[in-house]
Amino acid sequence: MVNKRMAKHQKATEEQFSELHDMITKELANRVRSGEATTADIKAAIEWLKTNDITGVRLEGNPLDKLASVIPKIDPELVQTRLYGKR
Repeated sequence: MVNKRMAKHQKATEEQFSELHDMITKELANRVRSGEATTADIKAAIEWLKTNDITGVRLEGNPLDKLASVIPKIDPELVQTRLYGKR
């Protein structure tokens, strides 16, 4: 009985962690790549990238640049005026 309890509390090895990390990364990538990812899948993928300190650089023509080009530009002064009126 004692051995089973000790086994439950053993930490994963570096190899086990790496294997799990790899499996999660591949699964999330496959879901997004297939075009059938749910909103929850995409959110999980974004969180996975954030958790793993993965960032992107916007270069002309790359996917991040294309995404940024469809996001509306925001005029901070216009937002202030609409929220609080003229000052």
